[in-house]
Amino acid sequence: MTHSLDLAGLRTALPVRPGGILFATVSGAHLYGFPSRDSDVDLRGVHLLPLADLVGLREPEETTTRMWEQDGVEMDLVTHDLRKFVRLMLRRNGYVLEQLLSPLVVAATDVHAELVAHVPGVLTSHHAHHYRGFARTQWRLFEKTAELKSLLYTFRALLTGIHLMRSGEVQAHLPTLLGQVEAPGYLPDLIAAKADAEHGPAVLDDGERVRTDVEALHTVLEEAREATELPEEPSAFDDLDRLVTRTRLHNAAEAAYDAAH
Repeated sequence: MTHSLDLAGLRTALPVRPGGILFATVSGAHLYGFPSRDSDVDLRGVHLLPLADLVGLREPEETTTRMWEQDGVEMDLVTHDLRKFVRLMLRRNGYVLEQLLSPLVVAATDVHAELVAHVPGVLTSHHAHHYRGFARTQWRLFEKTAELKSLLYTFRALLTGIHLMRSGEVQAHLPTLLGQVEAPGYLPDLIAAKADAEHGPAVLDDGERVRTDVEALHTVLEEAREATELPEEPSAFDDLDRLVTRTRLHNAAEAAYDAAH
């Protein structure tokens, strides 16, 4: 269903910010490959705060959220200031890397391309902990709600983590992962069922088998982490530091020129 997204239309709905939006992509169920007919659109990205917002006494608003409805579909836009986003990249946060690498690009700049180029330098073996933790959170949610969405999120996180540890590639699209990582054979049917409703129940033939499969994938993820060739620490800190500084100063210089003319 990702093909039905009007990326150009989404682009026109983005708010205008003083420092500009450096990139915006679609995340969530559309990125993961199992959107429903009533799924909202999760837009994620990076904005750039003016230099003046960072040098005064007031704490800057580094994360902004906006929600609205467009053609009957709920839109949810969350953006971080460039500095905060890069710090999240360096904290082994797989979620922001998925946003950065999403093929569903609504808006992009040269800075977006530079951030993408630095992804290999922030990947570490510790990203396995991120995906394990996310999977456990979603599994607990599934146990409370019995919703198919949280079950698919559980499997998606585990398979993304396993694939990352083995290949060094961040792949968030569950249907693609099914061709790359050993996974339960019933997942395609669950993905197809998710198309009917965003918060529909998970109809399972054997709930205990599903629990066993999830536990087994946790073991596979840990084995993949132990065998991975990914380093323990990121190597891109200095390069990303220079990128943030250069981008901020360039924006400040452009703003000063515009003010003078």
